[in-house]
Amino acid sequence: MRVRLRRTVLGLSQTALGKLLGVTFQQIQKNESGMNRIGSSRLYELSKVLDVPIQFFFEEMSAEMAATAGGEKSTASRLSVEPDPMFKRETLELVRAYYRIKRPSVRRQVYTLAKTLGG
Repeated sequence: MRVRLRRTVLGLSQTALGKLLGVTFQQIQKNESGMNRIGSSRLYELSKVLDVPIQFFFEEMSAEMAATAGGEKSTASRLSVEPDPMFKRETLELVRAYYRIKRPSVRRQVYTLAKTLGG
């Protein structure tokens, strides 16, 4: 999730990130979905390409997730956890679009509208 988050914040496609790492977009897709694990050397490369410290990928990791990282639980059970809405692509795109609004008064109106509609 953290790779997808940072890639999306930077506005990189899976293809663009794959080219920077010398892998296919399918490999990036499998890594982001959790289908394939990310090895330590690839994680290091990702930290350099995405311009984040390697600790970025472990921030907000739950104690349960950290304890099972060694493989005590199956991958399927770890992936069944509902993702945080802050890491969803829709959320990231909404935030990026919001900050592209040049006029502060219009941005405030959009904010007020979203709060009103969200209840």
